[in-house]
Amino acid sequence: MTACGLNPPARVLVTKIGLDGHDRGSRIVAAYLRDAGMEVIYTPPWQSIPAVVKLVLEEDVDVVGISSLATDHLIVPKLADALREAGLGHVGIIVGGIVPDDECPALLQAGVSAIFGPGSPRDDIIAHVAALAAKVRDVKNAEFREIAQ
Repeated sequence: MTACGLNPPARVLVTKIGLDGHDRGSRIVAAYLRDAGMEVIYTPPWQSIPAVVKLVLEEDVDVVGISSLATDHLIVPKLADALREAGLGHVGIIVGGIVPDDECPALLQAGVSAIFGPGSPRDDIIAHVAALAAKVRDVKNAEFREIAQ
């Protein structure tokens, strides 16, 4: 078992979609997750939704972490839809950064499991991502068992 409790370790894609280029926070969170024993795939800013979906599929990602310091969190529902359309609806999504309170419900309704604002404790982020990755693995394993029968 790894430090985050999964073997193999949780696979987390940390990325920025849209035009927001502020990536300091996402780099810090990527390091937190890596130091906790997770495998982190980190992209530079300005990723398109199709590129993120392709990476999720190719890298067998458990959780996608989206960083937003501008308004790029507003396109996360489109990412969630694209993941579902690609058969990747089981993949967990979290958002970090600046998200106005009145915009959080739309993200949660779209399938985002948590929104971490500035100053969120490192241990809370790690614990949530680890638990979400374990849940995603349970869903994937159940789907595999169903196919195998």
